[in-house]
Amino acid sequence: MNILIPLLYTLGFALLGYLSGSLPFAIWITRLVKGVDVRDAGSGHATTTNTIRQAGFGPGALVLVLDIAKGFLPTWLALRVGQNDILSYSMPWLAPLTAALVVIGHCWPLFAGFRGGMGNASAGGAILAANPLAFVIGLGILVSLVLIIRHSARASVLTGLLMAPAFWLLGLGSPAIWVAAATGLVLAGRFAVDWKRQYRELWLDREQPKR
Repeated sequence: MNILIPLLYTLGFALLGYLSGSLPFAIWITRLVKGVDVRDAGSGHATTTNTIRQAGFGPGALVLVLDIAKGFLPTWLALRVGQNDILSYSMPWLAPLTAALVVIGHCWPLFAGFRGGMGNASAGGAILAANPLAFVIGLGILVSLVLIIRHSARASVLTGLLMAPAFWLLGLGSPAIWVAAATGLVLAGRFAVDWKRQYRELWLDREQPKR
């Protein structure tokens, strides 16, 4: 086996994933609609929810779709190349690596001074490419934990850690399991910085008034 070919594909898809993730749609769209940097107010992150706070539901919905798409497309391509024996051998690591780099790019984007979002939507897009049912289950885990814990950062950390084991228990297949494991670790690390944060702006985890 010529090791150069899988190495080139690995490096190419890693770069594709990171550059795709680095497209800061929340920043661009909020600046276009409101003329402000989405990171200068609200949560301070380039996220869908922060876009909604500052630019409204329409721009926020557009950011959500684009952030999901930038996770979906590179991962979908990596799955097609990595698992269909195009080159007479498979590269099962290609999709998880690409997906992880998408989320890393979203969180620390090259095109926005390495100050980006949190990665949930992009990770969701990558998981959607691997298995639509896994996407629905992962979303259900996140929403359930937010409702129970009432703290989105802690819920996201736990979701990142629990998705891959849950998908394994449900027999969803190795692509979904490994993509969830790779993206989940990045999500857990990213959201861990907000573990003790007292939110005042999110809908379900606002800080309760003192009595």
